[in-house]
Amino acid sequence: MIPLAGLASAALVLTGCANPSTGSADDDPTKPVTIKFWHGWSAPGEVKAINDSIARFEKLHPNIHVQATGNVSDETINQALRAGGSKAPDVVTSFTTNNVGQYCSSGMWADLDPFMKKNGIDKNKVFPKTLLDYTQYEGTQCALPLLADAYGMYYNKDLFKAAGISRPPHTISEMKADAAKLTEKNSNGTLKRAGFMPNFRLYQNSPDRMFAQWGPEYFTKKGKAQLAEEPKTYAFFKAMDDISKAQGGYGKLERLRGSFGDEMSAQNGFLTQKLAMHLDGEWRGLMLDDAKAKFDWGVAPLPVPDDQAETYGRGYLTGTVAGVAHSSKHQNAAFELVRYLTTDTEQVVDFANAIHNVPSTFAALKSPKLDADPSFQQFIKIAQNPDSQAIPPSNNGGQYITSLQDFSYSVEEGKVHNLKKGLEDLDHQIDADNLQSEN
Repeated sequence: MIPLAGLASAALVLTGCANPSTGSADDDPTKPVTIKFWHGWSAPGEVKAINDSIARFEKLHPNIHVQATGNVSDETINQALRAGGSKAPDVVTSFTTNNVGQYCSSGMWADLDPFMKKNGIDKNKVFPKTLLDYTQYEGTQCALPLLADAYGMYYNKDLFKAAGISRPPHTISEMKADAAKLTEKNSNGTLKRAGFMPNFRLYQNSPDRMFAQWGPEYFTKKGKAQLAEEPKTYAFFKAMDDISKAQGGYGKLERLRGSFGDEMSAQNGFLTQKLAMHLDGEWRGLMLDDAKAKFDWGVAPLPVPDDQAETYGRGYLTGTVAGVAHSSKHQNAAFELVRYLTTDTEQVVDFANAIHNVPSTFAALKSPKLDADPSFQQFIKIAQNPDSQAIPPSNNGGQYITSLQDFSYSVEEGKVHNLKKGLEDLDHQIDADNLQSEN
C-alpha cells in the first residue's frame, strides 16, 4: 500500500463518547447473506488484488456475497458508521493506524476479541506484538492487521562506491559522516546532491518515522504526554540538526528539496540521484524497478543512535487495518471476511506479493512463497525486528503526531529558541487535545 498524501497525519473528528448505531452478532454466518466491504485501494493493480482476494473468499464461503466499494476515505467510512442504517458498511479498513484509538474508544468498530475467542484464534500466536499494539486501544482489539508497511533506507550503491563507502551506515554518527562524503555542491555553493536529507517536509520524512529509531516513549503510563521529559527527544532533534549542518544546513537542503519533483513521479529526488540515501517504504522498490532506475540501489535499515547500536535493524511500522462495523447486523459473517483477509496464510502471502506490502502474520512472514527479492526481504526483517516501533494509539487519533510534526517544522527552521520550553508546551497541547476528545 502506497500511503496517500497527508493520510498518515490525518485526524478524524470522532469523540470518545460517540453513540454508535447498534448492530448484531446473532447472525448465522452459514446462511446466505450479502455484506458490504469498504476499502481505500484505488490503483488498478491493487483493486485487482483485493478483488481476487474477495473471489477466493467467496469460493470458500459460497453463502456470503461481498459487495466491495473501493477508494473510500476514513472520513467517509466513519460518517457512514455514525449515520448507521442499511447503507453503512459491514467490513471496514483503514490505511493508517493513527486513528485506531478513535475507532476503539468511540465504539464505531466492534471489539474483535469475542469473535476470535469464539473461533479459537489466539491472536498472540498469529500476529507480531507491535502489529497487535497498533490495532487495539486500552484493551479493546477493534481492528486486526491486514498488511504492514515497514520503513527502511534506500541507498545508491553507485554513489557509495564512488565515495569509497563500503556499506550503508549503521549508526547516526556513521550516517552523518557518509552524508557529508556523498554531498555534492554546485560551483556557486548550492547543493547538487544531498547524502541524506533529514528535512521533515520531504516525502515520507515525518518526524515520528525517523524518531522511531530512538525507541521513544511518547506517554506516561497514565497517558500523559512526556516528550519534554524524554531524553531521546533532545537527542533526536540534535542528530537531525547535526546531519543537516554536515551538508550545508537547513536552508541549502530546503533549496535542493524545492528542485525535486512529486514523490510518485519520475522526478522523485532519489530516482533522479539528487539524494544518495532516502527513507521510504517497501513499495518504493517496485516503483524503482518500474521506472528502470539508471543506477544500482539497495535497501538497509535506517541507522540508529550510537548508544543503541545493538538495535540496528529496527524501523518504523504502520499498515492497513481491518475491522467489523459496530452497526453491522451481520457481524459474524463480516468477521469471517476479516478473519480470512488477516489470518489465512496463503491469502496474506498472495495479497502481500500482489501489492508489494509486508505480511502481517508470523506464518506469512516465514512463508517460502513470499517474494524473495532481497530488497523486499530487508523490510520483512525490519517488520520482524522486536525493536521496531509503531506510534502508540491515542483516543485523539493521530492528532498528537500532527502536533509533533508542526512543532518539528519550527525546530528545523530555527524558530524554537528554547527546546525544553517548546516541548513542554507541546506536551500541554497534546494533553489538552486528548482531554477534549474524551469530553
